[in-house]
Amino acid sequence: MVHISDSEEKVEALVQFIKFGIVGVSNTVIGYLVNIATIFALRNTDVFWDYFAGNILAFIIGVSWSFYWNNRYVFKLKDGETRNFAASLFKTYMSYGFTGIILNNILSYIWIDMLGISKVVAPLINMIIGVPINFIINKLWAFRSQR
Repeated sequence: MVHISDSEEKVEALVQFIKFGIVGVSNTVIGYLVNIATIFALRNTDVFWDYFAGNILAFIIGVSWSFYWNNRYVFKLKDGETRNFAASLFKTYMSYGFTGIILNNILSYIWIDMLGISKVVAPLINMIIGVPINFIINKLWAFRSQR
């Protein structure tokens, strides 16, 4: 077993966070476009839950996108490490479920219904809060290797 120093672990974690950010930017663009497209698709209806629908559709598409790239690019396995694919996928949906559905919808309600912030701007604010939380959950739980 090769010992990694604390400074090497910190550099590795920083590189992972940067890669997570790159995947996150692409996920953010896709999720934001899906969210806004949903709101605009429902704009001529009498539904009050248009932004909830946008969040949910963005979540489903975004988690699939993020899982693929995080598994393949960000949280790569090292020699001798294994990962249960199904368990990681489930944990990814759970972590994104917390930040992408529960947290986003609570924050959206606060921004839009309580503070009057635009439905177009609210998802951007949510991302600033949710991305760091999601990185920590994914790194420490969803993509943790099994030695």
